[in-house]
Amino acid sequence: MERPLLVTDFLDRARDYYADETAVVATTGERYTYAELGRRADRFAAALSERGVTPGDRVAVLDPNTHYHLAALYGTVQAGGVHTPLNYRLTPEDFAYTLSDAGVTAIYADHEYADRIEAVRDEVPTGVFFTDDPDRVDGDWESFDDALADADPAAHERPSMAEDDVVTINYTSGTTGDPKGVCRTHRNETLHAYLSAYHLDVRDTDTYLWTLPMFHVNGWGHVYSVTGAGATHVCTRGVDAATVFETIQSEDVSYLCAAPTVLNVLQEYHANHDVTTTGDAPVRAATAGSAPPEATLRTVEEEFGWDLLHVYGATETGPLITTSEAGRLFDDDNRYRLKKRQGIGFLGTEVRVVDEDGEDVPRDDATLGEIVVSGNQVMDGYWEKPEATETAFHDRVDGYYHTGDLAVVDENGFVSIQDRKKDIIVSGGENISSIELEDTLFDHPDVTDVAVIPSPHDQWGETPKAFVVPDGDPDDPPVTADDLTEFTRDRLASYKTVRRVEFVDELPTTATGKVQKYEIRETEWADRDSMVGQG
Repeated sequence: MERPLLVTDFLDRARDYYADETAVVATTGERYTYAELGRRADRFAAALSERGVTPGDRVAVLDPNTHYHLAALYGTVQAGGVHTPLNYRLTPEDFAYTLSDAGVTAIYADHEYADRIEAVRDEVPTGVFFTDDPDRVDGDWESFDDALADADPAAHERPSMAEDDVVTINYTSGTTGDPKGVCRTHRNETLHAYLSAYHLDVRDTDTYLWTLPMFHVNGWGHVYSVTGAGATHVCTRGVDAATVFETIQSEDVSYLCAAPTVLNVLQEYHANHDVTTTGDAPVRAATAGSAPPEATLRTVEEEFGWDLLHVYGATETGPLITTSEAGRLFDDDNRYRLKKRQGIGFLGTEVRVVDEDGEDVPRDDATLGEIVVSGNQVMDGYWEKPEATETAFHDRVDGYYHTGDLAVVDENGFVSIQDRKKDIIVSGGENISSIELEDTLFDHPDVTDVAVIPSPHDQWGETPKAFVVPDGDPDDPPVTADDLTEFTRDRLASYKTVRRVEFVDELPTTATGKVQKYEIRETEWADRDSMVGQG
């Protein structure tokens, strides 16, 4: 028997079996059961329908991980709409582009961010504006809660849906130009949620703390997997280290996600404060993006007492496609070495590292190739960008999404990213991995955060330059540039030595904690015709 895979099934299951259990702990302190969350979603679906939203229409959500986002998401999909979450760190001009590109019909915006939409209101196609607190927002905005109270869910019939219908458009971070809308179907989202639930061990007894933005690829699928499991969502309005540790204790949080930059913040707070790192439940944390330094892994697991899971993916791939959790391959000597790698493919996911000819590189942990992936969680394509879609799936290998990440593979098949294609530093003909340099500098006790990029060099074409957030005042750092040069020279081959260091207050990042190297590169290469050195 074939049954369509629909994201509406996740909330339907939860309110069927866990109706009276806590679904959501709101940032305002209210608690909603799954029955209550279901009713809010039903009413929002009816409210959208009453305002002319039809199946296939895009509904944008601009929200910092509150309970409104969950109700808006499920209400949108129950109305047959396309959930279009927005990055709340963007500017009004960015929103004007995204909302116009997606052709949205309605938007929900949290009161803290609605002014950024109001500023470009006349430039976007959006005709329906909801917010949580109209009294704190300029312009003509409807109260989300009043709209729910006035809606008649009995008059709204859930439309028929197909698993190949687009249900979400997630916009890329825009690290290399205008964002592209990544289209994901009911099938993509459902199978990704199944896979993330399995590989990240989501259970109905979990209490999940929302430190990862819900807008980011639907929060790695946790808007679906945590809901479908009948677990509890604990909402937030951003990441504050003290609040994270306090909430872990007060709510007995068992699971959270944390980008490497978030882990850095938590480590720094833990080092300077006497804090308890768990409640009554054991804690596991998932991290993604750049590989966490081994020192971070040891701190989180040995000092925090958490189990740290390292996963990897991209907006276009679901996102998750690999995991470093392969306990049968761990031993006392290699545990942290393997955990810091991006790892092996998820179930039902083919992850390859291929050379320029599309051939798999040898498992020698040395030969560099590009990661390509095929899986049911991979995107349907880019919104109204057929040429970009064609390129993404048919560069080195036909039918595989090309990530642009360069990696090596060890004898066990564990992938380890060495760089983005555009971030490889070519100095005097030698390829240098910025990630290797960053990992080395992270081991220095006076380095809080770091990004390494190619810097133009008249002789070598490019040379590594480190932008360092020191553990102290960047104008009077506790370590000198010469000290860090010697630190890398002592640990790496001589041609990899970092000879240029700039101390900064912070690094530019996306909302998901990924360092915006492209932004740093643009500044560094501003007086050059190209951002590629002839090295």
